[in-house]
Amino acid sequence: MNNQQVLDVFREAGALLEGHFILSSGRRSPIFLQKALVFSEPELSSKLCSALATKIRAELGEIDVVVGPAMGGVIPSYELARHLGCRAVFVERVEGEFELRRSFEIKPTDRVLIAEDIVTTGLSFLETVNSLNQLPGTLVGGSCIIDRSGGDADVGCKLIALASMKFPDFDKDDLPPELKDIPAYKPGSRGLAR
Repeated sequence: MNNQQVLDVFREAGALLEGHFILSSGRRSPIFLQKALVFSEPELSSKLCSALATKIRAELGEIDVVVGPAMGGVIPSYELARHLGCRAVFVERVEGEFELRRSFEIKPTDRVLIAEDIVTTGLSFLETVNSLNQLPGTLVGGSCIIDRSGGDADVGCKLIALASMKFPDFDKDDLPPELKDIPAYKPGSRGLAR
């Protein structure tokens, strides 16, 4: 799949939003990818993860376990593992740090892949890398459906993205005129009411 085909899947799910959005990083963007809408559709999730699995196999070979950071990486890691024919586990935050819990384990011989939905700044990805570096196994790389940094994010390992493109984002104090005139909206999970 190319970048346009991946964006078409997001459009099909109603997940490519245009307006004035506050990203999890606090930066502002005229584009928001509401990935939860894509991953609520099993056929669309399978289509994206199947294409990503093909790309991963070609670049990294066989994978033994796919690790996703909770929450955003849970569905893509499971679906990607299904297409790669391996196990899927996830790390979750405990007192602010990602940890492998729930009796999940990584064996010393495991070839490990991280799976995220979307990479923007790479911060949660880098935190996942750091948590996995404390465990046995070999981290062979990471993956995501969309790298919205266009390859600029430091994720701490080789990153294989199904689509990679640079979406505009701005500091809240340095907005272009077209965004200044539109009320800001925070649609991401960190903006949800408890």
